[in-house]
Amino acid sequence: MHGGLSLTMGNLYGQMRASSSLVNRLNQKLRAVVNPSPWLSQSRSFTTTEGHRPTMIHKRSLDILHDPWFNKGTAFTMTERDRLDLRGLLPPNVMSTEQQIERFMADLKRYEVEARDGPSDPYAVAKWRILNRLHDRNETMYYKVLIANIEEYAPVIYTPTVGLVCQNYGGLFRRPRGMYFSGEDRGEMMSMVYNWPADEVDMIVVTDGSRILGLGDLGVQGIGIAIGKLDLYVAAAGINPQRVLPVMIDVGTNNEKLLKDPLYLGLQRHRFYGEEYLGVIDEFMEAVFTRWPHVIVQFEDFQSKWAFKLLQRYRARYRMFNDDVQGTAGVAIAGLLGAVRAQGRAMIDFPKQKIVVAGAGSAGIGVLNAARKTMARMLGNNESALESALRQFWVVDANGLITDERKNVDPDALPFARKIEEIHRQGLKEGASLVQVVKQIKPDVLLGLSAVGGLFSKEVLEALKGSTSTRPAIFAMSNPTKNAECTPHEAFSIVGDNVVFASGSPFKDVNLGNGRIGHCNQGNNMYLFPGIGLGTLLSGSRIISDGMLQAAAECLAAYMSEEDVLNGVIYPSISSIRDITKQVAAAVIKEAIEEDLAEGYREMDARQLRKLSQVEIVEYVKNSMWSPEYPTLVYKQD
Repeated sequence: MHGGLSLTMGNLYGQMRASSSLVNRLNQKLRAVVNPSPWLSQSRSFTTTEGHRPTMIHKRSLDILHDPWFNKGTAFTMTERDRLDLRGLLPPNVMSTEQQIERFMADLKRYEVEARDGPSDPYAVAKWRILNRLHDRNETMYYKVLIANIEEYAPVIYTPTVGLVCQNYGGLFRRPRGMYFSGEDRGEMMSMVYNWPADEVDMIVVTDGSRILGLGDLGVQGIGIAIGKLDLYVAAAGINPQRVLPVMIDVGTNNEKLLKDPLYLGLQRHRFYGEEYLGVIDEFMEAVFTRWPHVIVQFEDFQSKWAFKLLQRYRARYRMFNDDVQGTAGVAIAGLLGAVRAQGRAMIDFPKQKIVVAGAGSAGIGVLNAARKTMARMLGNNESALESALRQFWVVDANGLITDERKNVDPDALPFARKIEEIHRQGLKEGASLVQVVKQIKPDVLLGLSAVGGLFSKEVLEALKGSTSTRPAIFAMSNPTKNAECTPHEAFSIVGDNVVFASGSPFKDVNLGNGRIGHCNQGNNMYLFPGIGLGTLLSGSRIISDGMLQAAAECLAAYMSEEDVLNGVIYPSISSIRDITKQVAAAVIKEAIEEDLAEGYREMDARQLRKLSQVEIVEYVKNSMWSPEYPTLVYKQD
């Protein structure tokens, strides 16, 4: 039974008895004041204070949290949270009033320091605060501003600023947004989902905070990434903001600084592991899909060891995908195909590219698998083609080049381990450094997904000058900005003007002199994940297949004109994100129809979907996208 309605008769009788007892005691006290005993004549024995009386309210759930008169924020006790349907709507750590004041004062002091000594807090975070306050006051206006200025504000609500926001979320947290499921909520999640007031939820972005961007374990503070991603779903894909839900699954943190911080909002214990961890995620997935059977769940910033395991565990049963593994891979594939076009060659030549990959985490392995499958499809899509594609990759992790001689290789990276005999013929060995690999292999592409800022050092970039490609490509894809493997200025100044450059975070173009521009392409996941989500939603596909993800990547790769790619522009402008998303969503729908996965959405059933032409599918997507306009409001009495 729903938590807020599950008052048992025993509890009810106990409360009535307690209330009756309270009245009797009050009457006794009042009589004593009117007819005091001699020994009480010198003092007043009872004073009624307004704040100590129970307050009867006729609100529950978010209505209470959005009401400044009744909201206690993180100070609501667990019994109050259960009684008022607040469980899951607040971070799990119950704060005292003193702790709340301490959090507020710490944030205030930071502003005082800035005012006195200059800005220590980046200007972008101040922008985030202003936008967040607008979001709290007027959601329609917030999204209107965001869509109209998406190129300027996407880096504020998303990468790179969202990383700073997550690092400081304990101080920035004001108004609850989203839900929190913790390891201590086991057995309660099925009822907790009904505390969220929306009967329809189309998109959930969920994180466990274990690997936020390249910043590591930020625990419960990682919910900032889920909020930012869903803002982009609304702005780019036109998902109705009343049907999105950011979620944090708090299973503890291994960040010692947070564990020792008395103001930390999450569970102050080390992370769950093994079956205990899986049990929490299993219960969450069952709960959300029970209440919202057609919801799409995007997993975000989970540690590599869990990212792949959870993807394989759920993708055949639920409408879900992992943006770090599959979204990053799709954007990288689109960029890699664009780099082939920038060399003046056809995309079908992609299987001939020599690619050195720095990083073997969830993002790196995700890109490798996707690139291998893309090459294999171009080579005939059989076992021989898959085996042939493996020979185009050299993977370097923190311990150097991965070969089959290495002990305890991550099972996901094992297929890409080079054969030691072949490596010896190439003048390399197990654990060879990135500089040595680049020098010997002379790759067409140097792809960074390492989360190690500056990894593409001067020596590495100097080695890339020996590339056999007429136009080598450098992808410094790690986020946030400080984790980029190199800057565009370093790439163009060291490797040469003809390089193709892309990064995960935004950089400014480089002035090469004589009117020439070195274009910095941002390989941002926001080019794909909103379209993947929207296309899946509108197709009604039962799952998100590899083919649908591939269709999204190829659509993005083909979006740029021939003139643009020959000038080194391989990704479109963020300012056109709604049009890009519309095209990507249409490509996803078309693929879902061809794979016979589409079941339709609302009035558009599967049979009608199959009859639509390509132009009609695009129009269908366009007409389904929400726009921030003030609706006419009509009061309806209950």
